[in-house]
Amino acid sequence: MAEYEWYLRDLKNIQKNQYSVFSCFSCGGGSSMGYKLAGFNVIGNCEIDKKINDIYMKNHNPKYNYCMGIQEMNRIKKFPSELYNLDILDGSPPCSTFSLAGEREKNWGKNKKFREGQASQILDDLFFEFIELANILKPKVVIAENVKGLIMGNAKGYVNLIIKKFDEIGYNVQLFLLNAATMGVPQRRERVFFIATKKSLNFPKIELKFNETPIKYGEIKSKEYKPLNEDTLTFERWKKRISRDVKLSDTIKRTENGKISCFNTQYLKDDRTPATIAAGGSPPLRFDVPGYVSDEDLIKIQTFPLDFNFLGSPVQYICGMSVPPVMMKKIAEQVKIQLLDKIK
Repeated sequence: MAEYEWYLRDLKNIQKNQYSVFSCFSCGGGSSMGYKLAGFNVIGNCEIDKKINDIYMKNHNPKYNYCMGIQEMNRIKKFPSELYNLDILDGSPPCSTFSLAGEREKNWGKNKKFREGQASQILDDLFFEFIELANILKPKVVIAENVKGLIMGNAKGYVNLIIKKFDEIGYNVQLFLLNAATMGVPQRRERVFFIATKKSLNFPKIELKFNETPIKYGEIKSKEYKPLNEDTLTFERWKKRISRDVKLSDTIKRTENGKISCFNTQYLKDDRTPATIAAGGSPPLRFDVPGYVSDEDLIKIQTFPLDFNFLGSPVQYICGMSVPPVMMKKIAEQVKIQLLDKIK
């Protein structure tokens, strides 16, 4: 069975190491599953959204669960002793204001919310709340994942401030731009990873280089798909696709006098690695048949376990919001070998 095809029950057969992880902004637990695949003990999580937290609880059953915003967690006076002895504090601070799609700078510093029922928050501040939790718990290593847009344009100043804040609380930081497609994930997903190490432990610098052969959609696709309604405009547009079209917007631009819409609706082609699975918008369209990608294929593209219980939530949303488990597994393995195993 391929690395991207696995089940939660397979975790019972993974050889465990002695290292512990706590995950913030945990969503459905993509990164948590990656650490578990690498043998780490994920002892807890923090997640503000109750519905998403229920999904995490159902699939992970963490020892310590904090269903609250990270700001609220930072105000807790005393934590269990295990949390003061973490090997890794993990987190993916919400990053939509730094995405290359959308308005970017116009949304910086504004109160935002991801979904109905969530507390309104200034998303730009959450990274610094995450650093404050690191200051409280003082783990050996901090790993933070974010969008590529964080290191581009005006956002670079924000990155410099993040590095400065880590320095002030006693951590050295390295930044890595990694592509999941070179890490055993059938998806071209570029993400920035901050690896912060405790200065007092004199860790060496870590090297993260991954060169696995990209996996094409034709290698993983199933027979199942969600057929397009033949009475819809999307179906009529799909019929006009040609081989060089990469997205539905390419077809629209070519056939409708330059009008651009459906910008992020990608075509899934047998000879190409799927592009990033987004949490929102239309699902990817199959190029070979008139339909949207199946949930089974989305799960494989994101390297989620095939028996993951989404509790009725949209598969695309949970997957799109998460770190691909196999991607995090590869990073965690190197953090163990190059950093944690070096501690005397």
